[in-house]
This record gives sequence, C-alpha cells and structure tokens, in this order.
Amino acid sequence: MESQQIGVVLAQIGTPEAPEARAVRPYLAKFLSDRRIIDYPAYLWKLLLHGIILRVRPKRSAALYREIWTEQGSPLMRISAKQRDGLQERLGEGFRVELGLAYSEPGIASAIQRLEEAGIRRIVVLPLFPQYSSTTTAVMYDKACFAALGRSRANGPAPKRFVPELRLIGSYHNRYGYIRAMCGLLSEMLDRLPQKPDHYVLTYHGIPARYAMTGDPYPGECEETSRLLASEMGWEPEEWTLAYQSRFGPETWLGPSVTEVLERLAGEGIRRPLVFSPGLVTDCLETLHELGIEARGEYAGHGGDSAGFVLCPCLNDHPDWLDFLAELVRAHSLGWEEPDDHPLALTRILRS
Repeated sequence: MESQQIGVVLAQIGTPEAPEARAVRPYLAKFLSDRRIIDYPAYLWKLLLHGIILRVRPKRSAALYREIWTEQGSPLMRISAKQRDGLQERLGEGFRVELGLAYSEPGIASAIQRLEEAGIRRIVVLPLFPQYSSTTTAVMYDKACFAALGRSRANGPAPKRFVPELRLIGSYHNRYGYIRAMCGLLSEMLDRLPQKPDHYVLTYHGIPARYAMTGDPYPGECEETSRLLASEMGWEPEEWTLAYQSRFGPETWLGPSVTEVLERLAGEGIRRPLVFSPGLVTDCLETLHELGIEARGEYAGHGGDSAGFVLCPCLNDHPDWLDFLAELVRAHSLGWEEPDDHPLALTRILRS
C-alpha cells in the first residue's frame, strides 16, 4: 500500500563494525575501490590496493580505531543514530528518516529498500556533507540513484519495475542555518574555556589538488564557509587559518595541511589554538584521533603546549544543527507534503 509519508535518507560515509583488522579490511576495500575516491587506472590501482594496501593498512587503522572506540561501539555510528532520531523527532509523522551509509551497514541501498517496503515513493537524500565534493556528495548520489533504480552499475540488469522519486540535496555550505549552528556550538565551547583561544584553525578533509583543478568546487566552498563563520564569530583575519587534513597517497593535495599550520603556529608562540572541523559534522576517526590525538601530539612536538590545544567537537546532534537539517529537508520536499488529490495540492496546481 502506498504511503503518503516522505522518506529521508541521512547519507554518511560509514564505519567499520569493530576496531579489528578483519572488520576494517572490507570497509577499506569498499571505500578505496570507489572510482570517485581513487581514480587511478583500474588495473594499476587494483594491484596496489589488494597487493599492498589491504595487507598492511587494516591492522594499522584498527589500532587507531581502538583508541577512540566506545562501549556503545563506533562513535560515528552512535552519533549518526542520534542525528537520525533527532531529525525524525523534528520532522514528525509525515516523514520517515533512515540512516544510510555508503561503505558499511546500514547501507544506503538498505535504507531505500526499507522506505520502499513501507510504501514510500518519494525520497529526499540528505548527504551529511555541507561542502560539495565528488568524493562525498557525489558518492551519495551514486549510491542512492543506483539503489533506487535497482542497478549495481549503469549497464547492469534492472529488475525493479517501479523507481521511487528522488530529490538530492546538494551543497549547503553557505546557508545561514548551518553557519548559525556552528556559531552556537563554538560559543558554547568558548564559554566553558578558562581562557580565550589565541588562534582558530578551521580544518577540512582534504582531496587531491588535481580533483579541484578538474572541476570539483570543494575548496572554494570550504573557503566561503570559513569566511562566513569567521565573520559571524567576529574573528579578525589574523585570528584564524583554514587548513586541510587526511592526506593519502603520493600526489599533491589541497593545502596547507593542518600539520603545517600547527607547526607554524607553535613557532609563532601560539599557545591556545582551537581546532574545529566545519566540513565533518559527525565525530569520527578523522576528528577524534587525527585531530584530537595526532595533531595535538604534533603541535606539542613543535614546541606547543598540548594542554592549551582545544579540539571543538563536530556539530553532531547539536539542537541548532538538527533544526537546520529539518528546515533543509522540508524545503526540498515542498509540493510533496499532501497527496495529489488533496485540496491544497489541487489549489497549488491551479494557481501555478
């Protein structure tokens, strides 16, 4: 039976099921096999991936995951579930929100399947990535569209007879509700600190510079987000720096890296840096370990005071952030909130 509910897929990258090499390996295999993530010639990359990387990296990554793992499991999974539940509460009974992960379970295909089994024919896909990148937002588009079509690849079999209507939310890097949510989070953090930070580092997950040079708008959107946030917070230009993190492989990535920035700040006598990741909205390995442990250690290694280093958490399930996401979903579902034969729907049609 067809449902008048609107489906929502809260789309995120994913996480291993456990902090062990046997669980990390299949997760990394899916992630690093995606041609949107790594676009090297397939035959060469397959040899490197399966011959070297997946033999070495899972064990190393598992050790890092163990340092941030909680009694409730993966931090990303636990927080993503809170985001899903908080968004569901705000949207109400007219919507059904499902969490969908690109490279682990519950997968995006599973999320769409659950919505279809509930009779839902209209689905909003919400990537949890404010800045568009071919390595994040476009990945979610791929996964959602192939799942809705019932295909695993463009020229593969198509057993499904009905394909639900999809609306794909794109970049929201400069939306006021997003900027306002970050300001609220940062202001709350600053109120708890005994001393004001003497510098702010806004760090984003990096991508190869070649991707940006060939059309990915990501760095420009990161820069605009940073300018808007700094302006709203009242920071002077010399008080903050944009940086990128999570470099992988031998080619040139966006810069400066967070390591380079922290080394420079330590050398300049900065003793109380605050590090925040606007582009990662859910705390995960890249924030909790790479920034909270590794970057802190690197800063101290260059003469900085690790006690003065402050890592602000991601937006996670902050009320202002969830309020904004609810507004975003409602804006992208306009025209869907009543069935086609509802008087209000007919009135809109006649007026248009």
